[in-house]
Amino acid sequence: QVIARYVFNYSFVWALELTTFLFGGLIFLGMSYGVHVGAHIGIDALVRTLSANTARKVAIVATLLCLLYAGILFVGSWIYVTRIYEIGILAQDMPIPQWVPRLVLPIGFALLFWRFGQILYRLLKGQRARLFGDEVEDAMRLQAEAGAEGAEIAPPRKDEEERDGDLR
Repeated sequence: QVIARYVFNYSFVWALELTTFLFGGLIFLGMSYGVHVGAHIGIDALVRTLSANTARKVAIVATLLCLLYAGILFVGSWIYVTRIYEIGILAQDMPIPQWVPRLVLPIGFALLFWRFGQILYRLLKGQRARLFGDEVEDAMRLQAEAGAEGAEIAPPRKDEEERDGDLR
């Protein structure tokens, strides 16, 4: 875009809008994926002080609140998209209806609702103990697996330490 604009005196007016739509899609579809793989940050300092049964109950309440949040935003985004559809608003720089790229909003929140529903189901069945994973336990398990397989996480080489030291 920069080269086209400054060198060839030509601009793709739709490029920024397309990038915005694609980035929005990445965010709204990625949030449910993040819940699925346990990539969201969970602060569990208080929950760790509770008994296992109480911590599970807290996780169930937290998951219900997450379901409420995703449900409210799904309904709101669905109303928003249907109104844009009814009015017939077009995208600013692209010849498409505005509701088409905005459809990622209710789809993303529906997927998020689905993922939290899966977590709630596993919590209620006793297949899961908390809302989010434990990063420390996961790292220790991966380290143990690497050690069991004979693989070792190698310390940085001397030239890497010197190079990294220069950047600090």
